[in-house]
Amino acid sequence: MIDLTKLIEGKNLTEAEEKVLRYIIDHIDDVTKMGVRTIAKNNYTSTSTIMRLTKKLGYAGFIDMYYRLLPLVKSADSGENENSDFINNFFSNSLLQNSNYPQLKEFAKILYQESDKFIFIYATGFSAIVAEYIYKKLLVLGKKCILASGMDSVGVFENNLDYIGCLLVVSRSGETKQVLDKVKTAKENNIFTISFTNDRESSINKLADIKLKIEDSNKLDDRNMMPNTFFPSLLMIVEVLVYEYHKILLEETKNNIQ
Repeated sequence: MIDLTKLIEGKNLTEAEEKVLRYIIDHIDDVTKMGVRTIAKNNYTSTSTIMRLTKKLGYAGFIDMYYRLLPLVKSADSGENENSDFINNFFSNSLLQNSNYPQLKEFAKILYQESDKFIFIYATGFSAIVAEYIYKKLLVLGKKCILASGMDSVGVFENNLDYIGCLLVVSRSGETKQVLDKVKTAKENNIFTISFTNDRESSINKLADIKLKIEDSNKLDDRNMMPNTFFPSLLMIVEVLVYEYHKILLEETKNNIQ
């Protein structure tokens, strides 16, 4: 079912108008054959209600509304998991090489599993900016997260070990001491660890359970003064993770319906 929130926000639609809009979207392939009168009849309302609806949504009329809504509905109906170009584009750009794709799928399964514990996200410096994006992305998926950086007390992590189910770290080099210390503590306390670094053989990756290597065009640029591919590539990898997570959700929904 398509979420109408963005479409109707600020439009002051009545309950009858919302009902008609939902009906039109649910029957998008047939509404032009039905015509305005049949749609009104099927919704126990008048044709004027439909005309007011088109005006409130900013369309010139019923036909204009239909052709504006059609691509939006078809795009939503296609489903993320059916859009093969989405994944193919990542493979063509080598973003999912280095065994990243199987590990991302494993991470997506871990995210899907219900847990009362938190995902603790940790990074420092420029990596902390990306870590905040991951944090907010997981929050909108409904996941319980804690975000911390080098500016925070070590107690934020160590005093909450009993409530942490997973540690996610970002370290471009894979050798950042503050991050490595967190990973070591996590392993000592049997906390599952996921790392994003530019080197699969780094100290952090050697300890992590899921090791995601991100290509870096300037590995020796410690001060991040030169252009590099690490951070933008990492953000794109996160979107693949979200893609795989939604794929699991869709598959589970289909299984439950069957």
